Amino acid sequence: MTEENARQKREALLAAAVAGDPGARDEFAGLNLSLVWSVVKRFGGRGYESEDLFQVGCIGLIKSIEKFDFSFGVKFSTYAVPMILGEIKRYIRDDGMIKVSRGLKELNLRIKVRTQEMTKELMREPTVSEIAKSLAISEEDVVLALSSAQPYESINAGIHTGDHSELTLEDTLRDQTDQEGEIIDRLQIRELLKKLTPREQTIIIMRYYKFKTQAEIAASLGISQVQVSRLEKKILKTLRAELSDGAEAGEPPPKGSLA
Repeated sequence: MTEENARQKREALLAAAVAGDPGARDEFAGLNLSLVWSVVKRFGGRGYESEDLFQVGCIGLIKSIEKFDFSFGVKFSTYAVPMILGEIKRYIRDDGMIKVSRGLKELNLRIKVRTQEMTKELMREPTVSEIAKSLAISEEDVVLALSSAQPYESINAGIHTGDHSELTLEDTLRDQTDQEGEIIDRLQIRELLKKLTPREQTIIIMRYYKFKTQAEIAASLGISQVQVSRLEKKILKTLRAELSDGAEAGEPPPKGSLA
């Protein structure tokens, strides 16, 4: 089988898996177990069994297959690595903050420096693919290095509110999981995105599919982080209303619905 035929076969297998074929999903997952190991090895020497982390990482791999969307033009491996990483981080979160390796910290710094240089050269923020090519590393390594630098918060940490009420991070996470996160997971995203403006589409894609922070999105669009936050809330409210209208009309739940 030629390399092109092999690529086409893998794409067809992924398409079947995304469509809900459990056999295709399991077969495609088996072909991509190396992605899980590539993340697991970054946590060596932390006191956790590699096999345990591998099993947890496989959950992230399965989730990334089920949630993958071809329409955004992102390579599967680039999309899957943060999902796998997120599952492993959640698994070991109770044992304290994850200690990022020196090599990963150094790579993250190289990426940040090169990103700044390329932004000046290109007059725009470079893509993951462009950064990877410039540094002669894989796109997965770029995503992994950037994701590992995200700050951690205690789930019981108190947060300030305008009305002086007492809230913890757990309270806000629960609310977002029940509302905003659930909306994104349940959407027939292609159809609903068509009803948004180009800028609104960009915000949703960057936020929920390319894992950008609000600050990064703001820098890319040339607006403030506060504006991004307000726009994101407005967009999610719009999408929530669309889902509500669909439910009242008796439409079936979207593919991948949690209902």
